[in-house]
Amino acid sequence: MKAYHMQKKDKEITNEELKIEIVKRGKYTTIGMCHEGQPYVVTLSYGFDEQKHALYFHSAKKGLKLDFLKQNTKVCATIIEDKGYVHGQCNHLYSSIVLFGEMRVVNELDEKKHALNVLLNHLEEVTEQMKTRYLSRDDIYEKMVLLRLDIDHITGKSAL
Repeated sequence: MKAYHMQKKDKEITNEELKIEIVKRGKYTTIGMCHEGQPYVVTLSYGFDEQKHALYFHSAKKGLKLDFLKQNTKVCATIIEDKGYVHGQCNHLYSSIVLFGEMRVVNELDEKKHALNVLLNHLEEVTEQMKTRYLSRDDIYEKMVLLRLDIDHITGKSAL
């Protein structure tokens, strides 16, 4: 993909650690996909695996996003920290991250277990009850699809 420069350089987040911190704090992302010139966006909760530099998602076994991903695995995603509109100043306080990468279906059972563990650790405050419920039997993984977004690069913008 062609690299574009940030129009408002004063708002660009150049610190890679800060970008990762925003990803860590987020709980959901909106994923943009394209197939045969048709766009599709979907908002999903995620788990962030810092070592793999990837996001994990769970999904039903059928659906529009899986149909799109069969044809085109390149995706773009955004995570937003919304600090609110400032009345009387015509200003909005936010940080936003845009991730570019490739989305893959996770097929290996060990990685599926890892993915769901990452999701639960990222989203839940108390994970033991959820892990007992969702990670105790291998047949649980047959009922869902787990996806991994391998992040190629991240851009960021902030108006705080």
